[in-house]
Amino acid sequence: MAIIKEKKKGLLDKIKGILGDSKTIVFVNFKGLNVLDTTQLRNDLRNEGSLYTVTKKTLLKKSLEESSVKGELPELEGELAIAYSEDEIAPARGVYEFQKKHKDNISILGGIFEGEYVDKEKMLSIAQIPSLKGLQGQFVNVINSPIQGLVIALNEIAGRD
Repeated sequence: MAIIKEKKKGLLDKIKGILGDSKTIVFVNFKGLNVLDTTQLRNDLRNEGSLYTVTKKTLLKKSLEESSVKGELPELEGELAIAYSEDEIAPARGVYEFQKKHKDNISILGGIFEGEYVDKEKMLSIAQIPSLKGLQGQFVNVINSPIQGLVIALNEIAGRD
């Protein structure tokens, strides 16, 4: 279905706004994803502070041509959506977690990270970075481990008497 010129201009402006306001944008291929699953993905991403928008490839490419993003645009195949946020990792992590449950219906194609295009592999590695709370928990474990070892050793020594 053809989109009228005014609507295309509005969509183009929306995409340009997203490009200007977001620190990270993930290009997502979705195929056969039903409305219930799409709604669940949107809700999961929103809970992480990210948004999800289905877009036309031609409008996205036109917006990207006018942007200051460096590098080479990854190949955008199939039906396209973008997940974006001011958080640098949340959109990639959200789509990646959802992708684990719906392998045949959704995949990461690449994205924009720190003002540069990144390919699928790099975006997947970004998606696997733990959240801030997860990193804080790991840090507490690292600090707690020697103390716990000392307590166990002292308990063993005290138990010998």
